[in-house]
Amino acid sequence: MRSYLSSYFARLFAGDLAAFGAPSTDEALAGHIRAEQVSLVLGYSFGIMLANACNALVLAIALWQSPDWVYALVWAAAVGGAALLFGLQVRASRRIAKPQFVSRKTMYRLVRNALALGTAWGIVPVAFFANATSGAQLVITCLCAGMLAGGAFAFSTIPIAAIAYTAPIFIGTAICLGQEGDYLYLLVAALVVVYGAVLLRGVFANSFEFRRRIIAQHEAERTVRQDLLTRLPNRIAFNEALDRALNRLARSGEEFAVLMLDLDRLKEVNDRFGHPAGDEFLVQVAARLQRCTRAAEHVARIGGDEFALIMSNLTRPEDALAIAERFVSAFADPFLIEGCEVAGATSIGIVLAPRDGNTSHELFKHVDVALARAKKSGPGSICFFEADDDRAARDRRALQRDLERAIEANELFLVYQPFLDIKQGRITGFEALLRWQHPERGLIPPSVFIPIAEESGLIHQVGEWVIRRACAMLAHWPAHIRIAVNFSAVQFQNVGILQTIVQALGEAKVAPDRLEIEITESMLMSKYGSAPATLNALLDLGLTVALDDFGTGFSSLTYLRKVPFSRIKIDQSFIRDMLTQPDCAAIVKSVIGLAQELNIGVVAEGVETVDQLDYLRQTSCDEVQGYLIGRPMSAGEISSMLDRNPSVHAA
Repeated sequence: MRSYLSSYFARLFAGDLAAFGAPSTDEALAGHIRAEQVSLVLGYSFGIMLANACNALVLAIALWQSPDWVYALVWAAAVGGAALLFGLQVRASRRIAKPQFVSRKTMYRLVRNALALGTAWGIVPVAFFANATSGAQLVITCLCAGMLAGGAFAFSTIPIAAIAYTAPIFIGTAICLGQEGDYLYLLVAALVVVYGAVLLRGVFANSFEFRRRIIAQHEAERTVRQDLLTRLPNRIAFNEALDRALNRLARSGEEFAVLMLDLDRLKEVNDRFGHPAGDEFLVQVAARLQRCTRAAEHVARIGGDEFALIMSNLTRPEDALAIAERFVSAFADPFLIEGCEVAGATSIGIVLAPRDGNTSHELFKHVDVALARAKKSGPGSICFFEADDDRAARDRRALQRDLERAIEANELFLVYQPFLDIKQGRITGFEALLRWQHPERGLIPPSVFIPIAEESGLIHQVGEWVIRRACAMLAHWPAHIRIAVNFSAVQFQNVGILQTIVQALGEAKVAPDRLEIEITESMLMSKYGSAPATLNALLDLGLTVALDDFGTGFSSLTYLRKVPFSRIKIDQSFIRDMLTQPDCAAIVKSVIGLAQELNIGVVAEGVETVDQLDYLRQTSCDEVQGYLIGRPMSAGEISSMLDRNPSVHAA
């Protein structure tokens, strides 16, 4: 019972109409309703306070001839001065953007202030009516009636505030009129009661209608500004919240932070369980993230697997870091998807306003840069924006622009590293390696420009150029020589790549089995959900497929069953250490034995010494590649080498 009463009075003094029988709402919506109520009261407050000051002055003049004129003057000065001061404060506060959420404590203060002001006016008839002249009594009665009407109007959407304000005036009026004993005063008292009842009824009717209208408006706006899947605010709502935060920053200097989150495993869930399971994963993620925030703050879903939060009233960067760490910790426990436990993770970028920008464009740009660095650092990383990040991002954008014209400017070229058949001692093919000779920066490594090409989509144009150039080169080589071309994961999304390959082979008039596509194990693991159709089509054309960097992933054997590879390439990290570390030697032997059982060719990468070559020959490895056999060379060097000795032997 005590708990119920405590809860009831908490709702009552917070202005919640649920205390008067209205349907209850969640705290977020209740805070929004309170914000609208307070905003409306503040809109009236300057005028109401000015009227209070004027009324206090009128009362002081009316009681100038009264024995109580000194007390009346003190009262008028106190009430009038306080009203003017409060009115000016309210007027200044109206310049700040309207709040979207108001706490219960704010409403408690409003009700308390209404009670204090009502009490001040309720004292007037009790203290000054008896000794006043008949004219002054009329003024007091009119002032009290006017203050009742004005208070009911000002607090027309908050019944408890209207009651707190009008009740002392009602009581004070009733006391003074009842003490006179004149039936005319009793009639006046009755009229005041009737008018007061009508006013309060109007207050309740208006407040219930106001609440209904605000809820309907909120629901309509939420439909437009809400992500339908997660029920979180969407990008529209987030942009509006960001604009409001920027307005507060400009007007009052209120600093804030923007946190951008990117999920690291959504695609894996989609590929493994299907998109409905991916949707359920997003719903669970949204629920966990929202539990990490304060009531007035809402995580927004602004993209497929991207979430964002505006943290207002920021006092120090550590506060933003603390909530980011709570977000990361929210992924500590696995998610239950279709009866299976699925691990989740997120990367977070953070910008601080105004330190990192004071426009939405700057903040979005910089938080994307911070998030990109966090993603590179690995799942669960949190990165603040740094000036060096911006310089690096500008450098990447400049490289992207240069890469767009690199093909037309003939800045891209291929070099070729040979494969050696150990048993026959002859060159059997070459791996085509892409290079970029920038006119100002010099030779740019593929590790720098290939990720830029993948992120920007230029990899499709670059990849088509590589295929056409490689096939054209094949036409000048002996028929037993093949060429291997690396495919990135992004290229498997290009539906036109098959037509490009067919055209390139036809124009060069070379057999399809002389073109080998190298794909990495990590690519299969991350993108296999969309790769099979393209991969199978390549095999149907007669191309061979090699699995590069074998052993560096986690599902090699699974994909050896799924895809009919012609060759697997043992990663150079195992070859480099196989003569000094027994575990690497065991892995190399096992891979070669497994490949022989499956009738798959084996290529050892990174062979640099004669001892390594001898060891691989003893273990029956098929082919080797590395600096011992030959460094990457130009097309002219290859033609000369093949013309001199088509059966090149290792040294």
